[in-house]
Amino acid sequence: MTDSNQMYNWQGTNTQGALISGQSAARSPALIRAQLRQRGIRPGRIASVRPPLWQWRRPLDGKALSQFSRQLATLVKAGVALLQALDVVAQSSANPAMARLLGAIKADIAAGSSLATALRRHPHYFDRLYCNLVDAGEQSGSLEVVLAQVAALQEQRQALRARLKKAMTYPLLVLLVGFGVSALLLLEVVPRFQSLFGGFGAELPAFTQQVIGLSQWLGAHFWLLLITSCSVVGALVWGYRHKPALRLWLVRLALRLPVLGSLLRHAALARFARTLSTSFGAGVPLVEALGPVAGACGNPLYEQALHKVREDLASGLALNVALRASGLFPALVVQMCAIGETAGTLDDMLARIASHYEQAIDHLLDTLTALIEPLIVLILGLLVGSLVIAMYLPIFQLGNVI
Repeated sequence: MTDSNQMYNWQGTNTQGALISGQSAARSPALIRAQLRQRGIRPGRIASVRPPLWQWRRPLDGKALSQFSRQLATLVKAGVALLQALDVVAQSSANPAMARLLGAIKADIAAGSSLATALRRHPHYFDRLYCNLVDAGEQSGSLEVVLAQVAALQEQRQALRARLKKAMTYPLLVLLVGFGVSALLLLEVVPRFQSLFGGFGAELPAFTQQVIGLSQWLGAHFWLLLITSCSVVGALVWGYRHKPALRLWLVRLALRLPVLGSLLRHAALARFARTLSTSFGAGVPLVEALGPVAGACGNPLYEQALHKVREDLASGLALNVALRASGLFPALVVQMCAIGETAGTLDDMLARIASHYEQAIDHLLDTLTALIEPLIVLILGLLVGSLVIAMYLPIFQLGNVI
């Protein structure tokens, strides 16, 4: 869905005279009416969907959608008719949003649309890759196989995303807590000790004076620092989302970092290989598959490179030659793609590449966890321990004062 498209709730009457409703995306209500008439539906009420001003999360997350794909794949493989399978999945779902979504999909299919066409009317939940795979399965008569592949792909992507999120969230959270505790000590505890030290009548140790000076400076500039930090973070987040040049610069900077760079690079390669293997194995043409695969990489730099690779393929180059020319894909990926293209087993070679990089990610995450836990303990120990020592150092020297 392009940025100018909008979601609309509609009601209409089908050829049997039954009242049906659904949700579709278009640039205007007039286009919604045209779409409905093409499907044999007489349009009635059409209203734009206004998103809430604030919500904690989307009504349907990736886990719910992957469960839907797995359930639908199982039912279709068991020989259950598609409309009946959608009914079973909707009835077994405890999520009202999922039931409404499946109801809209079922209404579109009952009106004569294919499953892929019905899914494309809900781009918030089903991206181009998902819809292209389902479309290829319907055209080849192997929908149950493709649905199982899509479900497996979604589950693997969810697992990879969860591992990466866990690896990055834990150290950041612990460090934030450590800095928060240190700020609390500087703002609340150190001033109390300062008033106590004022009655000693002797010069305080240099380290204690420095900590007291830092406490006074932080107390005088705390709100300025907080507002500045929040503004910088907000500006970076906004720039990452809306400024492609800044997004690419930040990604290039992150890829140069020692361990994090390897982790992000391996994750992008694993997503690329796994997604392209599934798409190509399902019968989607290579040039057509590379567009959605680029967006599934989760890395703007690799996404840009894959769009260029797609253009090279359209002009007649082989995949391995186009990947080598981009400069972002390792020799292992290029060589295995060349072998797969020569032997006619490209999907299998891509699956092997994905497995290799997924194992590399697991190894990197284990190494990162083993290294970062003692490092965090050391940093927090130095922060909090230095403050405690600075406050108790004058007390240890109280005998000299007396």
